[in-house]
Amino acid sequence: MSKPKLHVKKGDEVRVIAGKDKGRQGEILKVIPTESRVVVEGVNIIKKHAQPTQDNPQGGIIEREAPIHSSNVMLVCQDCNEATRTGKKVLDSGEKVRYCKNCDEIVD
Repeated sequence: MSKPKLHVKKGDEVRVIAGKDKGRQGEILKVIPTESRVVVEGVNIIKKHAQPTQDNPQGGIIEREAPIHSSNVMLVCQDCNEATRTGKKVLDSGEKVRYCKNCDEIVD
């Protein structure tokens, strides 16, 4: 079975368009294509209780980002600085790129 394709990838700047963190913006830290989820920096923060270990001898409560569904994020174009839909097109050189549907500039 092939992996589902997502409209965003690791390192992209995205804005959350739905949920408790709506309007927040951050960089994608991790992509989970099998579940169609992404981990965005500073978004969907959860508190996790950690046992004391060698690395963390104190233990305690750790705050970290949890995955959110990829349909709840939208790519932010660097040129027009807006959350935008993207399209794909093939350049004359044969390279396949994503482009902003608002300003028609290449996103990659």
